[in-house]
Amino acid sequence: MPGSKLYFVTDAHLGAGEDSHQRELELCAFLDSIRHDAAMVVFLGDMFDFWFTYRHVVPRGYVRLLGRMAELADAGVELHFFIGNHDMWLFDYLSSQMNITMHDDPTTLHFDGKKFLVGHGDGLGHLDRRYDCLRRVFRCRLNQRLFALLPEWMTFGVALGWSGSSRKGHIKKNPTIFEYQGDDREGIVLYCKQRLSQEPFDYCVFGHRHTPLVRTIQSSSGNQSTYVNVGDWLLHRNYAVYSDGQITLHDWQT
Repeated sequence: MPGSKLYFVTDAHLGAGEDSHQRELELCAFLDSIRHDAAMVVFLGDMFDFWFTYRHVVPRGYVRLLGRMAELADAGVELHFFIGNHDMWLFDYLSSQMNITMHDDPTTLHFDGKKFLVGHGDGLGHLDRRYDCLRRVFRCRLNQRLFALLPEWMTFGVALGWSGSSRKGHIKKNPTIFEYQGDDREGIVLYCKQRLSQEPFDYCVFGHRHTPLVRTIQSSSGNQSTYVNVGDWLLHRNYAVYSDGQITLHDWQT
């Protein structure tokens, strides 16, 4: 039977880096460890460094993680997956195969009488107009159909190579990119404050920034909430857990 806790994990970027296999093994060990007490598990996006769902072909790799997801779903654990900027082309694969609820944009989740604003976090706050344009290109249905016409060996080779070089380029250009930039320069925080000015939330939980953080934020209307950035599984092996009226951040220790 499902347990009583709510877990969040984000940004594993499986497929990136030489330690991807080890990262997946540790992620699976973490999911095994929470199976007995998890009522809900939320994957906050970018669990894969790239994914494209073909009609009849499943991308090579990640079978251990997919198997653990299926086992959790079969055990009655409620699963949610928020599309990230690296795995936005998952489409309906996880929902059709494992009954995982998929989300394209930030969504309200309710748990234990608390109200959570939850999402991946890319593109929020509109601080990067160039990325806003690129995001629209990637989410365009026509472009997706055209991309699907390319052979798998070409799409995955190009996408994974581009993703890796882009990440290295951003870090080289701005070594502090994964440090907290302050409330007025964090797009996710600006977005959360704007949503809080319209309605109250107990917690705002996001990924994308690779910056593990828990802090109180307040909107112009006076509504306060606990903002949580779960960090990542790529570098820090972070996860968050809500239990007994409190949300906490942790580092997974093998």
